[in-house]
Amino acid sequence: MSDEDDSGIELGEGEPVEGAPLARVSARLMWGIEKSTIVDREGETQIRTPDGPRPLADILDEVDRTYFDTQQTFHDAVEPVIGHGAVPTADSDETEPSE
Repeated sequence: MSDEDDSGIELGEGEPVEGAPLARVSARLMWGIEKSTIVDREGETQIRTPDGPRPLADILDEVDRTYFDTQQTFHDAVEPVIGHGAVPTADSDETEPSE
């Protein structure tokens, strides 16, 4: 079977979601790491949240920890700040479909 014959998995036609998942950003870091180092490296990165994308530096301003020994410790500290729930799509501010 050649690659050309394999149609693969077709993705949905939904609107794009702005920002990066927290897991993707945290996977780029080496653990343990200080909060200030995370801000230096990834602080401008927009993180997906239920309230829309937010810079990681702003999120970390609300976290009391200054050092994260593991990726799980980082997630446990950040997830209460960003919240849980559906992440809005890029065009979710439209209330009615256009005709």
